[in-house]
Parts: sequence; C-alpha cells; structure tokens
Amino acid sequence: MIKIGVLALQGAVAEHIRSIELAGAQGVVIKRTEQLQDIQGIIIPGGESTTIGKLMRTYGFIDALHQFSAENKPIFGTCAGLIVIAKEITGQPEAHLGLMDITVARNAFGRQRESFETDLPIKGIDEKVRAVFIRAPLIEKVGPNVEVLSTYNGQIVAAQQGHLLAASFHPELTDDYRLHRYFLDMVKARQA
Repeated sequence: MIKIGVLALQGAVAEHIRSIELAGAQGVVIKRTEQLQDIQGIIIPGGESTTIGKLMRTYGFIDALHQFSAENKPIFGTCAGLIVIAKEITGQPEAHLGLMDITVARNAFGRQRESFETDLPIKGIDEKVRAVFIRAPLIEKVGPNVEVLSTYNGQIVAAQQGHLLAASFHPELTDDYRLHRYFLDMVKARQA
C-alpha cells in the first residue's frame, strides 16, 4: 500500500491522515527526517508558516525535503504548507523550501473572523470540492510551468507544478477527500 506522510510539526495532522486513508493510502505521521525514506509522498499541513519554517530548520527538514523533492516525490502544501513550498512570499525576504514557482501572499483573505467555506471547481476533479478558508494565503503569481487548478473570485487558490501540489484552503477539514485522492493519483503516476 502507498504510504503518504503528513509533516507533524504543527497543524491538522490527524485530519489529513483520516483523508489520506479515506482516499485509499496509508497515512504516516512524520516527526523525523529518516521517516521520509519510507513514504512515497508528503503533505505539509496548515498552521503558522513562520513557525513551521523554524521547526523545519530546527529538525533538519529543509535539506531532507529538498532531497525528497529532487527525487520527484510528490509534495502537497495546504494553507501554511502552500506558503512553505512557495519560491516567493510577498513582503518576506526569503522563502522556506522555495520549491514551487509561485509567489504567495500570507493571510490574503483576512483574519480568523473572515474565514469561510465554499464549493470550488478543481481541474481534474468532476464535481466541485468543499473548501475551508482559514486565514488563507493566496497565489499571486505562477511561473510558466505551473498549472492553475482552481480560482476563487478570479484569484488563484490551487495549483500544480509537476510533483508539487498547493492549495490555499484546508481540504482535510471536510468529509470530501477527493483532493487527497488527486494527490494519491499523482503519487501513483510518479511510481508508474
């Protein structure tokens, strides 16, 4: 069975594990870099991007995830995880992992009280997906090799670049696990 890890430094880890398992893979809580050898894909969940970045540096995940990405193993960043994998963060001098050719704005949808849910069309998924936006970032700009998968009010909220997937929202906070299945299909395609 395919094993998908969830980086467990901060964020909705248990919810992602549940969605991974509903999608048909084994979910693995990742707390140490050596665990990366045992998984075929990883999700970097929401939380607070600056905190996640600091913890990744502390526990050696920056180099380890660069290596993971260099092996073309799929990485999925949701909410703060999207910020962590972005090449550029508006108003911030340096990126965290800097893997995906996107520029992102933190908290672009406002504060906690501006949080909302909506149904989004996502390229490659038949029906609209339920999306939860909580202090969500926004993809302001994409590079030439990045495919926009979804927009909300004309703003980019989901994108893919090869083995990298990013969503501004929290797909794990609903019972709709189709975006996790989409990621699982990316992992299967890499293995084929």
